[in-house]
Amino acid sequence: MISIRNLTKRFSAQTALDRVNCQIGDASIAGVVGTNGAGKSTLFRTMAGVYRPEAGGVFYGGEPVYENPGLKAAIVLVSDETYFLPNASMRRQAEWYARAYPTFDWERFLSLSGLFELNVKKPVRTFSKGMRRQAAVVLALSCRPRYLLFDETFDGLDPVRRNMVRSLINREVEENRVTVVMSTHSVRELEGTCDQILFLHGGRLVLCQDSAELENSCVRVQIAFSQRVDQSQFKGMKILRFDQTGKVINMIVEGNREEIVHHLGAMDPVLLETLPVNMEELFLCKMQQMGYGLDGSKAEKGDVSR
Repeated sequence: MISIRNLTKRFSAQTALDRVNCQIGDASIAGVVGTNGAGKSTLFRTMAGVYRPEAGGVFYGGEPVYENPGLKAAIVLVSDETYFLPNASMRRQAEWYARAYPTFDWERFLSLSGLFELNVKKPVRTFSKGMRRQAAVVLALSCRPRYLLFDETFDGLDPVRRNMVRSLINREVEENRVTVVMSTHSVRELEGTCDQILFLHGGRLVLCQDSAELENSCVRVQIAFSQRVDQSQFKGMKILRFDQTGKVINMIVEGNREEIVHHLGAMDPVLLETLPVNMEELFLCKMQQMGYGLDGSKAEKGDVSR
């Protein structure tokens, strides 16, 4: 299990991570999403033991990661900015990885390079952005680590390569019981993939929840009455989004679906339908709760508690 305990990281006067607490189960996939500058990359580099925290720490199976070479040999970070040795080919880069990771699997390296149609003798600097991302994924998987950290997992990948990477990640978890933590700017990429979702904003962990529970925690409602009503009529309900066109209201409500339907049904609507809420809508609703409009503007609202 990965335990993030009271994790705080500062750069001069700026607090990049502010008392982050979360646990990630073994052999699972955790997805990290957040606004720009939320602290995602800082979190990943601290989880990899690159950054030293000012307070708290990251623990793998109870062991702290910082200044722990033995533990770091079981962790691979694919950073948001891929790095390769100057003028190195993939094969030379693999030799460098093999010195750092005793579990490096050369047979797997060649097999995956062939799968992605990457020339291991060609300088990586000649690769496109997407090819460099694929090369980084191949090298990471070839290390056969217990923990895989992917920052901006699918950045630069075309749809076919995204599906290939997603399939390989799922196989690592299912067959080799690898624990994966991944971030992406596209919230939709996490749907149907992650067991757990972490929402970061302003260096704070807004949410750390099982993805199935999160998806079932809200419901989209379409409702209409014989007469026009406004939001004030729905007292006692936690409404995350409210849109109205004439007598028809579309809203996203937080809570148990059956309880919400029962409550609304008692109001004698002429129309009442419910639909599930996708992950992107949940993320946008959380951002709106914290005062950010859909256009990215900052509204006059307070922050939500963690």
